[in-house]
Amino acid sequence: MTTFLSSANLPDEYEQLRRSVADFAKNVVAPVAAHHDETKTFPYEVVAGMAEMGLFGLPFPEEYGGMGGDYFALCIALEELGKVDQSVAVTLEAGVSLGAMPIYRFGTEEQKQQWLPQLASGQRIGAFGLTEAGAGSDAGGTKTTAKLVDGEWVINGSKQFITNSGTDITALVTATAVTGVDSNGKKEISTIIVPADTPGFTAQPGYSKVGWHASDTHPLTFDDVRVPEGNLLGQQGRGYANFLRILDEGRIAIAALATGVAQGCVDECVRYAKERTAFGKPIGQNQAIAFKIARMEARAASARAAYYDAAALMLSGKPFKKAAAIAKMVSSEAAMDNARDATQVFGGYGYMNEYLVARHYRDSKILEVGEGTTEVQLMLISRELGL
Repeated sequence: MTTFLSSANLPDEYEQLRRSVADFAKNVVAPVAAHHDETKTFPYEVVAGMAEMGLFGLPFPEEYGGMGGDYFALCIALEELGKVDQSVAVTLEAGVSLGAMPIYRFGTEEQKQQWLPQLASGQRIGAFGLTEAGAGSDAGGTKTTAKLVDGEWVINGSKQFITNSGTDITALVTATAVTGVDSNGKKEISTIIVPADTPGFTAQPGYSKVGWHASDTHPLTFDDVRVPEGNLLGQQGRGYANFLRILDEGRIAIAALATGVAQGCVDECVRYAKERTAFGKPIGQNQAIAFKIARMEARAASARAAYYDAAALMLSGKPFKKAAAIAKMVSSEAAMDNARDATQVFGGYGYMNEYLVARHYRDSKILEVGEGTTEVQLMLISRELGL
């Protein structure tokens, strides 16, 4: 088992990756983040840069076009990107853990050969179609259906809040659908790969969101969408169970992103508190400000320790569901709390969208909602405790 003790004690390969992504975040992502946020445009040039660095292929084997790394490497990259731009970070997170990972985990060899090289290269991205207007954590509420007709799945229904689903480089959406009923009369949920150019599949106009303005998010409709029978991903009827595994992994990735947000807020506040003067001295010399930033640092450090622990358990093959839920909850709350406190430290400037802390304040709330709300994490943790 590989043990990740702290960011100051990373194995060389992870530290080199961290420095490379940190440099990219500072010099490529940060300068255009405010523009894409203001104009609500997808940052194609930044995504192309991440693709060139191999970030979309980090956890995949070289035989499928990946970098031969692991999930922790992805998390290291997400933390660094999360410090400066959540939209960019979640584009990578969703593209890998939700778009490509289901195919890697559950796909046939033919499906892997067909889709993974282009997804791992970052030239194309994938999406994960689970949530509906009345269904997400509650699989029983799924209304999208897929019926097998003459060797094709015919899909009808809709999805909500799907990341990476409507870009010019979107390759596919893997959608959950009801394909029958089981022996207990419950809905049988399966997952089916739907190429983005399939007739009847439509990414509706994007949402007007509070934050994550440069992240691509759409409602989707499926109107008699027909795909080959071979597009079934994994065993029929195991779709929801398989995606629960994907979501457990994804929570570690989101935790890493949220940790980056929490740390990014600290870094911005330390810099500002040294530069900004009031009453003849830097505001950081005031104990009220210094202690506030100290608490922010403690939150970020706690969040990092939580996701490191969850990642280590996952990579060692040990049960990690509870650790992933703890990491996701602790880190998302740290991000939200630190963004609020950072806005306070910056005062009036913290309310101006041109400042990073203002964007973090708007962006961070979704971290407590997406990939399982805080309440879902509490439910998972309590269940793992036998309650």
